Amino acid sequence: MSSACIPTSSCQEYRRGNFLISTDPAKLDIAAIHAFLTRGYFDTEGIDQETVARSVQGSLCFGVYDGQQQVGFARVITDFATFAYFCDDYILESHRGQGLAKWLMDCVLKHPGLRHLRRWILGPTRDTRLYEKFGFKPVESQWMELKPS
Repeated sequence: MSSACIPTSSCQEYRRGNFLISTDPAKLDIAAIHAFLTRGYFDTEGIDQETVARSVQGSLCFGVYDGQQQVGFARVITDFATFAYFCDDYILESHRGQGLAKWLMDCVLKHPGLRHLRRWILGPTRDTRLYEKFGFKPVESQWMELKPS
């Protein structure tokens, strides 16, 4: 497969009023993403900004913008053929209650490079209500993990 065929080669943008969801990596505010992840997530506490930057480079990312300000984010780790891991998603507290999380999830699942995957996973998460609306279900305990020390 040539690099011209990779689904991430063209940016997707979705607009709703003054809000924009974009997959353009040039728009992402790494410092803002890092700031949220280090204070807002139980599994990313202590992560350094360089690691966040590298994770963004290796993923399909969706930024949520109110004008020029980044107010949300989601990251998808995928092979674009069979599997995707959805993670690091958030909407800033100041912008919650406007349906942005639901809209973000809808845009992610409708992205042309992700529509035909066989399996999606996400987690860990403490609040499953949003994801259940999109068909996510708890996973059986057949998964294993390795956390190198």
